[in-house]
Amino acid sequence: MNKGKSVYLNMQTGNVWPIDILGMDCDDPAALERLLLQQEKLLHKADIICGSKATLAILRHDPELAGRVLPLTPPLEPIYDCLAGLRREGLRVVVLADGDPLFYGIGASLARYMDPAAIRIHPAISCLQAACARLSLPWHNVFCLSLHGREDFAPLFSAVGREQPICVLTSARFGPDVLARVLLDRGVDCLDVHVFERMGKEGESVKSMGLEECADTIFDDFSTVILNPRAKSRYPAPGIDNDGLLGSCRSKRPVRGAALELLRIYPRDTVWDVGSGSGLLALEACSLAHAGKVIAIEEQPERAFDIQINRSREGAVNLAIVLGHAPDCLQHLETPQRIFIGGGISGADGQALLAHCASALAPGGRLVASCILLDSISICRKFLEDLGWPMEMLQIQASTLESLGHGERLSPLNPVFLLAAHKP
Repeated sequence: MNKGKSVYLNMQTGNVWPIDILGMDCDDPAALERLLLQQEKLLHKADIICGSKATLAILRHDPELAGRVLPLTPPLEPIYDCLAGLRREGLRVVVLADGDPLFYGIGASLARYMDPAAIRIHPAISCLQAACARLSLPWHNVFCLSLHGREDFAPLFSAVGREQPICVLTSARFGPDVLARVLLDRGVDCLDVHVFERMGKEGESVKSMGLEECADTIFDDFSTVILNPRAKSRYPAPGIDNDGLLGSCRSKRPVRGAALELLRIYPRDTVWDVGSGSGLLALEACSLAHAGKVIAIEEQPERAFDIQINRSREGAVNLAIVLGHAPDCLQHLETPQRIFIGGGISGADGQALLAHCASALAPGGRLVASCILLDSISICRKFLEDLGWPMEMLQIQASTLESLGHGERLSPLNPVFLLAAHKP
């Protein structure tokens, strides 16, 4: 598409009009009857009025306007091309939108699709503002996200850790009930839920409840949800106390601390914990990759179940669990920036596991492997040296205080070797 600078002059000069994107108050069911004078002039001067079927329905009582409509239906790209072509022909185009066109709306899409100078935005009250007004909730501190067209809940999990109100635009696939069940499964239980259905329209409904009730309630599609913290949320942190967590296969705290230091995890990283055991390192990694994602990979079902329970107890919302045998189950996971291998390097699959992890790791990423057996150390070291990656090796030998008779002693833990490498 050719992009030319738009000028706001009439057709007789040979120039073109901008596409006006007119927001209609989602807080006002009689929006058409209460248009501002400027908005009314835009509509009546328009040659083409484009919008969704629901938005265009407000024009049905005005035959003059109803005869100029262009429905905005998927796929949208041909419609965008059509709008750009009508504009180049000198026709005046108005696109109707709900609320603020730049709040997860058509305005943001058109600004990406064509020259921003070719459009002119006329915002109205957004669903966020309308919902917060009903709750007397200041919206300048509300974190906003949309589940429309999404395949995962990663932005929601990241937002929960902020401990601030969250506005979620739900979809037919991911409704408020699904949202509540997912959060409860991740151990989140400290949020009040306010669901706004058909906001600003006839039959508007506002339902306030806890996550448990929300998970068992049926709602209309495309609701606006406000999640409001009522208490401080639980969230894992480095140095988790092993007491109270499930699983017999637990890494030692000094080893986890050293491994996390060698991984050098950034907030938006995707982290693999291969051979996760009870998931303790993965839980602690969640606090570092709080805006990213941690994936615990475990092949034993009972251990994977322990990780799931531990995730719920610690409130590790950004921890995903994959049950399967590595490297076979790693094929379709998100590209990691950090990989920790807690086991599986010895034996016939050791080389295959290392090879797949090295290939999957993003350039500039880091890989850390934990080894106890001398054979594992030898296999891992030779593999990394053959790759030519910068490598370091660290032995962790720690002791813990324990009672002995009438006194105390330091009881040594088994030595663990950590091999860390950086992928160029």
